[in-house]
Amino acid sequence: MFAKPQQEHQWLDQLVGQWKFEHNCEMPDGTKSTASGTMNCRSLGGMWLICESSGESPEGEWSAVMTLGFDPAQSRFVGTFVGSMMANIWPYDGVLDASAKRLPLNSEGPKFDGSGMGKYRDIIEIVDTNTWLLTSELQSDEGDWQRFMVAKHTRV
Repeated sequence: MFAKPQQEHQWLDQLVGQWKFEHNCEMPDGTKSTASGTMNCRSLGGMWLICESSGESPEGEWSAVMTLGFDPAQSRFVGTFVGSMMANIWPYDGVLDASAKRLPLNSEGPKFDGSGMGKYRDIIEIVDTNTWLLTSELQSDEGDWQRFMVAKHTRV
């Protein structure tokens, strides 16, 4: 039997479309960079959001794919992120906040300094029908969340 889209799947539909973006990064070591590009987000049968992005940064051209869906059995959003600039896959797991405007997505991956694995969080925040933000944070060894990237997406 085919799964049926839930209310949470419909929430993801807000991101369907063509977007341009600007990323501003400040890494823990103080290094700053910017990137710009485009993103195309489409629905896969109303169950999955597939977002393909590409852009340019001072380090060169890059591309990435983000998948997002909702698992009713777990009552959680799930997904992945992969990019041409890295060798690992980032698994996503999260719950929509009470405002229904922010979706924090938890993940784990290599620490920037190469000292093992760390906890990360990407937060999708709906500003309005034509704008959304993606904020990336990492958890310090002390447990504090530190923002290192903000990307503003504007509908084309």
